[in-house]
Amino acid sequence: MPTPAELLEIAREIAQEAGALAARRRAEGVEVAASKSSPVDIVTFADREVEALIRARLAERRPGDGFYGEESGASASTSGLTWVVDPIDGTVNFLYGHPTYTVSIAVVEGEPEPLTWRALASCVVNPSTGEEFTAARGLGAQLDGRPIAPSTPVDLSQSLLATGFSYDPVRRAEQGALLGPLVSQVRDIRRIGAASLDLCYVACGRLDAYVERGLQPWDHAGGALIAEEAGAVVLTPEGAPPSRALTFVAAPSIAAELGAAITAIGW
Repeated sequence: MPTPAELLEIAREIAQEAGALAARRRAEGVEVAASKSSPVDIVTFADREVEALIRARLAERRPGDGFYGEESGASASTSGLTWVVDPIDGTVNFLYGHPTYTVSIAVVEGEPEPLTWRALASCVVNPSTGEEFTAARGLGAQLDGRPIAPSTPVDLSQSLLATGFSYDPVRRAEQGALLGPLVSQVRDIRRIGAASLDLCYVACGRLDAYVERGLQPWDHAGGALIAEEAGAVVLTPEGAPPSRALTFVAAPSIAAELGAAITAIGW
C-alpha cells in the first residue's frame, strides 16, 4: 500500500496536467455539451475531456485502483483505494470566465461512500490563479507548499460564511429560505460556486465556515481532507462527516456556535 505522501504526489502531478488542459480550453472558448439535473446544470466538453485525461493517467499509474468521477461514472477497485474526481468544479464559473473553478482529485480508502471512506490524499488546483491546495493524511495541509490553518474569529457575528445552492429551483428556494435567519447572525455571506474552493478557503482562513446540503462526493472529497488536515472542524453538529445530507466545515473557534445556529433554524 502506498503512503499518503506517495499518493499525494500522484494526485499533484495529474491535477497540474489536468488544470493546464482546463485553462487552455477556457482560453479557446467553452462549449456546453449537455444539461444534467436541470437546464442550468450544465456539462461542457472540457469537463469530459479533463476527466478522461485524469482517468487515463490514473489507469497508467494505479491500474488496480477504483475511479469515481462526476462525468464518467465509477469503476470498482481491487486495491482498496478509489480516486474521487471533479474534473472542473464550478462549471458555470468556468463557462462564464470567472476565475473560481478547480480540478479536484482525492484518493480514499474503502468503498466510495463519504460516510464510511477514509480520505488519504487530495489536491485541489485553481487553474486561473495557479494556486495548489494539498493534503496527505497525518501530514497537514498546504497552499503552494506552505502550511495553512483556519482563521480564529471571536464569535459567529464576526464570521464570513459561505454556502451554495441547488440547480433545482424548488430546492434552491428552500435553501434561500433557510439562509435568511442566519444572515443577521454572521458578518456576511459568500457564494463562490465551487465547493472544493470554499472548503480550501476555510482551510486557509479566507472563509470562516462553509455549510451546504446536497453536495455530491466529488464536490467535497478533496477540499474536506484539506480542511481537516489544516485543523478545521469537518463534522456536522451530529458528528457526521461531509455527505449529501450536510457538509459542515468551520474554524474551531465558531464551530459549536454555528452548529447550534443551523440546528435552531432547521438547516
